[in-house]
Amino acid sequence: MTSDSESLKKHKGEGHRQRLRERFLASGLSGFLDYEVVELLLTLGTPRRDCKDAAKAAIQKFKSLRGVMEAGVAELCTVKGIGPKNVFSIRLIQAVSERYLEERVLMKEPLNNSKALFDYLYSSMSSKHQECFKVIFLDAKNRVIAAEDLFKGTLTASAVYPREVVRAALDRHAAAVIFAHNHPSGDPEPSDADFSITRQLVFACLTMGILVHEHLVIGDNRYFSFADNGYIASMHGEFQKEASRQLSLHEA
Repeated sequence: MTSDSESLKKHKGEGHRQRLRERFLASGLSGFLDYEVVELLLTLGTPRRDCKDAAKAAIQKFKSLRGVMEAGVAELCTVKGIGPKNVFSIRLIQAVSERYLEERVLMKEPLNNSKALFDYLYSSMSSKHQECFKVIFLDAKNRVIAAEDLFKGTLTASAVYPREVVRAALDRHAAAVIFAHNHPSGDPEPSDADFSITRQLVFACLTMGILVHEHLVIGDNRYFSFADNGYIASMHGEFQKEASRQLSLHEA
């Protein structure tokens, strides 16, 4: 039989969870501490169990809400009070938010704003522990055809193949592309290799009549835009000059 103290504890726990839900419905996550957000997520998987201690332990282990959301399944399950049902809730919320951002940013909004693009890419790329090179393929009206990860690992000039990018764009009948890759170190400052890769890609794509609109480097809540800093336009101009020079030599 359940003792009076256990019944009281259960009643208090249910009241606490209900108050958390009411706070969220009233004002969203404003005023919520990180552990309270995690607690709210955990209750989705185990609605009748007190999840406060597990939520606090998760924050302590992974340092932040972001750390909890980006932790692997096995890592999460090492926290006392967190099991497969809780992990399912966290993973589901993360996947839904990424899908929402993808549809909101990629499928509906024009891709002429590096900040809006970063918001989507940060959600899908910032948690990766190795460099990942993503290409967003666009049609002639700058509508998204597809967004795919083409290369993974250390992105040196020998690891990203312009011919593969061009082939993928042609296969999708893309008129333009946007490039993005992450820096797991958190520093989005582009390396010499990043500049070299970008130049090679711009020249290879323009040769085949494919425009390059942007290359974003994703860091820790920061990004570097090759377009915003004038490098994409400069590379386009450099290509046009070289093309004109080659044409003049041919006519001569």
